[in-house]
Amino acid sequence: MADSRICARDTLAGAVDLYEYQGKELFRRYGIPVSNGMLATSPAEARTAAQELGPPVVVKAQVLTGGRGKAGGIKLADTAVDAEARAKEILGMDIRGHVVSKLWIEKASDIAREYYLSLTFDRSARKPLFMFTTQGGIDIEEVARTSPDALVRLHVDPLAGFQPWHARRLVYDGGVEDPGEQKQIAAIAGKLFEAFVGCEAMLCEINPLIVTPHGEVRALDSKFTVDDNALFRRPELAEMRDLAAADPLEALAREKGVTYVKLDGEVGVLGNGAGLTMSTVDVVTFVGGRPANFCDLGGGGDARGVVDALEVITRDPQVRAIFFNVFGGITRCDEVARGILQAVEQMGIEEPIVVRLDGTNAEEGRRILRDSGIQNLHAEATMLDGARRAVELAAG
Repeated sequence: MADSRICARDTLAGAVDLYEYQGKELFRRYGIPVSNGMLATSPAEARTAAQELGPPVVVKAQVLTGGRGKAGGIKLADTAVDAEARAKEILGMDIRGHVVSKLWIEKASDIAREYYLSLTFDRSARKPLFMFTTQGGIDIEEVARTSPDALVRLHVDPLAGFQPWHARRLVYDGGVEDPGEQKQIAAIAGKLFEAFVGCEAMLCEINPLIVTPHGEVRALDSKFTVDDNALFRRPELAEMRDLAAADPLEALAREKGVTYVKLDGEVGVLGNGAGLTMSTVDVVTFVGGRPANFCDLGGGGDARGVVDALEVITRDPQVRAIFFNVFGGITRCDEVARGILQAVEQMGIEEPIVVRLDGTNAEEGRRILRDSGIQNLHAEATMLDGARRAVELAAG
């Protein structure tokens, strides 16, 4: 998303993306019709899968990112030999920084029409939100931009739950005319809600939801995201998480016990407390900068914690300046300042670091930083001044 504030807020909830084949397995468990398929990790396995399914098949890269079709990660194979050849082409392919190591070999489907159906959680309304359109097979953002009237948006009261009228509203307002398709889509919508609630999901998306020439409605793709805060209640979902496919910086942060989310800017953001750090992301954006990350040090400010956090942030080659925003409540600002000095001296950081200290012993903390003589360390008294300085240094 273009707005880093939106991007951060969407990401920080603890989203765990599943592969297409995993999402389809969950769809199948809840009664949503999907195409038959088999997982393959080698060209030979792809050939065997194609033989068992019966060609033609589609060879689909399994990566936790979008755009695989445009990148050449989805190919049709008319024979088992073709499937093996297509697998050789796709395995090892880099798609937006994700190297393909798994393939989903799926029985090819004849398609008469493509729809879009999803269920996500609308935080502003605090309710699950259905979205449906008959313009499937393309990005939903594109539909919302070019044909907003074609997109049906419908909230579900979490206390009342999904009701039959929700399904009727989706298909009628979406303009589905065939009675058979209406009935099938209505049933799928109800089952999608069951999957959403049952798996404590954050997103269940089917794009496209296809209609075959024989009138069968089926999920041709799956995007399934669950809340990692719920994984302790869902061990079967926790096992689906692919830690090896995680962003290397986020994996490093998890190893060091630092809360970190990668964004797409140049200003590294570090704060002590999730609320303060989120506000810092907002302020950096407000003054015209682009946050490179969300990094929460937690309530402390000891040297070890600062070193761990800065090690993660400085591993990102996009970071050109760092904004360290600290409020000294339980932790004194002078202790945080000494921790920062130890961390900077230990790591030899070359990027400019702007530090805003406020709260207990803030003036003493700023004095310690000023007297340190470290040229790339800059102390500011307010969050706004600190954000402006960091943005200026990142642009310089």
